[in-house]
Amino acid sequence: MPNTIILIPSRMSATRLPGKPLLRINDLPIISHVFNKAKRTNIGKVIVCTEDNEIMIEVKKNGGEAVLTSDKHKSGSDRIFEGFKKLEIKNVDYILNLQGDEPNIDVKDIINLNNLMINSGSDFGTLATEIKNKSILSNKNIVKVSLKEKLSDKNFPIASNFSRKNFSNIRENIYHHIGIYIYRVSVLERFVNLNQTKSEIKYGLEQLRALDNGIKINVALAKSSPISIDTEEDYLALKKIMEYKS
Repeated sequence: MPNTIILIPSRMSATRLPGKPLLRINDLPIISHVFNKAKRTNIGKVIVCTEDNEIMIEVKKNGGEAVLTSDKHKSGSDRIFEGFKKLEIKNVDYILNLQGDEPNIDVKDIINLNNLMINSGSDFGTLATEIKNKSILSNKNIVKVSLKEKLSDKNFPIASNFSRKNFSNIRENIYHHIGIYIYRVSVLERFVNLNQTKSEIKYGLEQLRALDNGIKINVALAKSSPISIDTEEDYLALKKIMEYKS
């Protein structure tokens, strides 16, 4: 059975909400909520990859594992690959890159993505969910993924494109992208050694580096859409939801 490791890139210097990994919900920092979700999947070892000592200290204080990486990385994928090399963990077939700002991501969706990758023998995978709110189609802060076929829980199609543009006039086979990735180790190594492409730099989407270089990305259907914490408003809204549920 192929082995997967979950690595969580995290840094304090987010442009729109600096310091967000250590913002607290139910008296636990966001990064530790994400770590705990990853552990609940029972997929494999879970480690936070960070450039900040504050994050590493807090993760370890809350029972997690973390490794310190460079502060020069241009994407989360680059960061986790450095972390993976530093860890020197053997017998790993897949690396799952779980975003550190989605503490309410569904554990079942993570497990399903990992299973689909292993069962299909794919090289690179991600998640997307159906768009139920029409405003998402026109929201340029939300990343959408386009496919050539309808996404279902029975398929694992290849992405045609990822974009932030307004899709309000195009409804067919457009889905809300969820920022979680899983790669075969050799594919991640190839990916991080490629130069950033013009489209990646222009749109701020690292997955375009893969598509621009002929690396196919399979997409799995997520049953729920997690709230990413990009702004203070996002944080306060999710804090209210999570603390109410508890």
